[in-house]
Amino acid sequence: MPDCSTDTHDIEAQLVLADTLCAQRGKRLTPIRRKVLELLLRHGRSIKAYELLDAIKTEHHGAAPPTVYRALDFLVEEGLIHRLDAVNAWSACHDAAGAPHDLLVVCTLCGAVAELSDPAMSRQLAERVAKTGFTLATHETEIRALCPDCQAKQPQSHGHAHSGHAH
Repeated sequence: MPDCSTDTHDIEAQLVLADTLCAQRGKRLTPIRRKVLELLLRHGRSIKAYELLDAIKTEHHGAAPPTVYRALDFLVEEGLIHRLDAVNAWSACHDAAGAPHDLLVVCTLCGAVAELSDPAMSRQLAERVAKTGFTLATHETEIRALCPDCQAKQPQSHGHAHSGHAH
């Protein structure tokens, strides 16, 4: 698994913060949970569960899918990682002790993630959704996009690509 843009000092600081946040909440960052978080931090973009499992098995030979999924569920509940439906993967939260992230911009090609906070826009979205009779099920909204690197690799097209139905 590549060691991307995050350096070792930053990763260790994030892990110490995660351990502290868990302890303050009366929870425990077990070795498996810590390893899953570390892998997500090191990778620097989203990772699928089975990629995590393969990486974890190098140190924890008996690790099985339920082990990884339980760790992922715990880390999501504690706000340390994000579950990304757009790419069926998980990504580390790089500001776990900060304000909640309203918007997650997810590159549908490479899995890169940008965490944004725009409470006014999220409020407006919730109000629009409420007018339909629905209530938002989560405080995070995923936006599917292409990161700058993937945009540069794409052939130039006129207008924008839009999957799904026409408007």
